[in-house]
Amino acid sequence: MMWMVTGYVDVPARLGESALSDGRLLGWAEWGPLDGVPVLLCPGAATSRWLGFGAGVVEALGVRLVSVDRPGLGASTPAPGRTFSDFAGDVRQLGALRGLERPAMVGNSQGAPFALACAAEGVASALAVISGADEVAAPQFASVLDAGLRGLVERTVRDPVGAEEFFASFTADAMWDMVMAGSPGCDLALYQDPEFAAAYRRALDEAFAQGATGYARDTVLAMGRWPFALDEITVPVDIWYGEQDTSHSPDNGALLASRIPGAHRHVVPEIGGALLWTHAESVLTSLLGKAVTDG
Repeated sequence: MMWMVTGYVDVPARLGESALSDGRLLGWAEWGPLDGVPVLLCPGAATSRWLGFGAGVVEALGVRLVSVDRPGLGASTPAPGRTFSDFAGDVRQLGALRGLERPAMVGNSQGAPFALACAAEGVASALAVISGADEVAAPQFASVLDAGLRGLVERTVRDPVGAEEFFASFTADAMWDMVMAGSPGCDLALYQDPEFAAAYRRALDEAFAQGATGYARDTVLAMGRWPFALDEITVPVDIWYGEQDTSHSPDNGALLASRIPGAHRHVVPEIGGALLWTHAESVLTSLLGKAVTDG
C-alpha cells in the first residue's frame, strides 16, 4: 500500500475484520508499529475506521493506533438494539483477538460515550475524551440547550424507537453539510483542506455503506440518558475541548469532568471540534503518560 501523509491523517497501515463469538465481524484499521503501545480509537459520528489521526505522531511515539467500526458502520456487522455495554464487550473481545490487552482509549465526538462506557466497564487502562459528545439529556443541561436540540433530546428520551427511525434517514452528504455548517473558521481551515476533506468524505461514505441504521443507533444511545455510572470510573481520564467548540458540549466538558473522579480537563484556545487532528501529539503524549503510570 502506498503511504500517504497529509500532515493530519495517514491511510491505514493495516485493515481487517475480526470475528466475534456470535459470528459478527468487527472492522478495524491500524497505524503505527505492531509492537507499539495499543491505543484504541472510538471514532466520531458516522465516520468509519478509515479516518485516523496523528499522522507521523503515532510512529514517533511508538503507538499502535487501532480504530474500530461500531456495529452497522463501515465493515462491522449490524447489531440491532445494541447497548453501550454490548460495545464494551465487543472491545474486550477484540482486545483478546488482536493482542491489545487493556488498551488506552480515545473517544472522539460521538465516540466519546462509547469510550466512557468501556472505561466504566474496566476495558480501558486510560482514556482521552476529545471534543466529546456530552450527555445532553442530563437534567443539568435542560435549561441551556437551544430549542432545536432540546426538542430532539426530549424526543429521543421519550420515543427512542421513533427517534432512531428519524436518524436513519441521514446520509453521508447530510453529515458533511451539518459539520461544515456548524464549524468555526479555525476548524474549516482543516476540514476543507483537500486531502483531509477527501479522507473525511471517504470515512463518511464507508460508514454509510450499509445504510444509516448504525449511525441512528449510535445517536439514540449518545443523545439519551447514559446508563453507566461516570462516578465509578477508576481509570485516568483526560477531557479535551477546543475553546471555540459549540457543537459537542454546552459547557466544554466542565460538568462532565466534575462527574468523573480525578478527570483532568483541558480547554485549548483557537480551535473548535477539530482538536483531535490539530493537537494529536499533546493528546497522545498525555494519554501515554497516564496509561504507563496508572494503567
